[in-house]
Formats: sequence, structure tokens, C-alpha cells
Amino acid sequence: MNWEQTFDQAYTDHGRALVLFARQWAHSLSDAEDLVQEGFVKAFKARDTLEPSRLAPALYNAVRWAGIDRLRSRIRREKREHEVGARSTVAWFEHSLETDERRDAVQSALATIPEDQREVLVMKIWGELSFREIGEALDISPNTAASRYRYGLDALRHTLNLEEVGFTD
Repeated sequence: MNWEQTFDQAYTDHGRALVLFARQWAHSLSDAEDLVQEGFVKAFKARDTLEPSRLAPALYNAVRWAGIDRLRSRIRREKREHEVGARSTVAWFEHSLETDERRDAVQSALATIPEDQREVLVMKIWGELSFREIGEALDISPNTAASRYRYGLDALRHTLNLEEVGFTD
């Protein structure tokens, strides 16, 4: 059996379990699938130093490290964002108890939506980028950026119950 067949068989035998394993580091199923893909890529690149009989443990190890790397990256990013937010005055809201509560509600709601939608919302609303610019930055099409924006707004409306108060685009 060649390496391609070995990896195909490993995916068939272990793919679902690896996705489940990856969920502990991922916020969504698609993120977990990405971690599994990263694990397969890492293992494939190391195939010259790998025995086929040791492929399954190597895949779990590679997925584990991909997840840990992503978690560390997310923690560093969130820490930087928090530090920047703590140092700056938020310009989108006037400073009062009511606006502090509103800002906290929006930040909490943003944290609940998928990362791909959240990043597009932030880039569009607060970064004032066009869908073309967002697409270039994220290496996606402008239409995909627009869709993620629309889905993200819908998720925010639902989370914040903004339909009840007449929130529109």
C-alpha cells in the first residue's frame, strides 16, 4: 500500500474521531475539521520519518498540536485586543452607564457568533472596509464576505433581540 492509500484509509478509519478530538480546541465543527486537515498535512509532510503502523498516533499528535497552536494564537490575539480596548476610548459609543451596558452587550453578542462572521462584521462596521477589501484581506470572494456579514448581522440581531426594537441595516 502506498502513502496515498495509507492516508485515505487513515481518514476513513479515524476521520470522525479526529474531528471529535479536535472539538476541544475549536469553537465550531468547521474549525475542528480545519484542525484535522492541518494534522493530516503535517503528518503527510513527515511521512518520510513515519512508519505506516504509527500513522494514527501521529495524526492525533498533529491534530493536538494544531489545536494547541490555534488556542495559543487565539489567547494572544484576545489579550492584545483587550489591552488595546482598555487603553483606548471607544469612539462608537458615548460614555455613560447605558452605553457601557450596550457596548458590553454587543461585545458579548459578538463573542457568540462564528469567528468568520465576527471578523467580517468588525472589518466592515468598525474597520469601514468594503467587501472587496475584506475579501482580499481574508482571501475570500467579496460575495462570501457579504454573505458572512449578512449572517453575522442576523446572528447579532437574534442574540441582542434587535428585531423587537426595530433595528435594521
